[in-house]
Amino acid sequence: MPHDAAQTRSPIVHDHLYDYPKYYDLVFASDWKAEFHFLQQCIAKHAQRPVRRMFEPACGTGRLLIKLASAGFEVSGNDLNQRAIDFCNDRLQRHGFPATAVVGDMSAFRLPRRVDAAYNMINSFRHLQNEQLADDHLKCVERSLAKGGLYILGLHLTPTRGARVEDERWLARRGSLTVESYMWSKELDLRRRQERLGMSFDVRTPTRTRRIVDEMIYRTYTAAQMERLLKKRSALRVVATYDFLYDIEAPIDVGPESEDVVYVLEKS
Repeated sequence: MPHDAAQTRSPIVHDHLYDYPKYYDLVFASDWKAEFHFLQQCIAKHAQRPVRRMFEPACGTGRLLIKLASAGFEVSGNDLNQRAIDFCNDRLQRHGFPATAVVGDMSAFRLPRRVDAAYNMINSFRHLQNEQLADDHLKCVERSLAKGGLYILGLHLTPTRGARVEDERWLARRGSLTVESYMWSKELDLRRRQERLGMSFDVRTPTRTRRIVDEMIYRTYTAAQMERLLKKRSALRVVATYDFLYDIEAPIDVGPESEDVVYVLEKS
């Protein structure tokens, strides 16, 4: 593993990182403000209907659900991981909101009531391992949105021109707890359209240090492959694209060099 030698002395646990919602939430919730404000700006700029109800497929710990609920939206979400859902619902209820996150598959769900907007911001879409599952997900979203509703979908594309980012590192602290996350590309198979990623959490408290290591398989998408997939869902029209700078005044054109992309889709 490409960590420096000092870190390798930490006890190593091979486990699913999603089973540690406290650590996962700390790492990824540290960037909630940029995504939260971008979602609000997207709604203000692109929504063709009032947005009150919002849904997050693969919501994880609900780091954005709680912020949106606090801002007055009616929120719900699903995720395959029971521990993440429990963490999400516990937090919603602690803040006086209903427990509206459920265990569910992002490629096979039906909402009891249509929503005005949905979002999936950090690559969870790429967990869907084949074209059928990806299309099934988009079908579910399409069915769940009211007419004029938005789906805001963020993911990493595989650039076909220029260099690509092969690793990322984050550091987050809360009180005496520090979690350093590192993700690196271990193998890229463009023929099978699979990227094998390593990911680790280095967890430090005043009395304990340990490393949790996991591996994930993501489906790859070039700009052209993503365009073809989205064209299958004619009722979901791309109205704008952005990068992960989340600058609502700076939409981008997606092309061969594109890597971090947010698609804003509208239900016709």
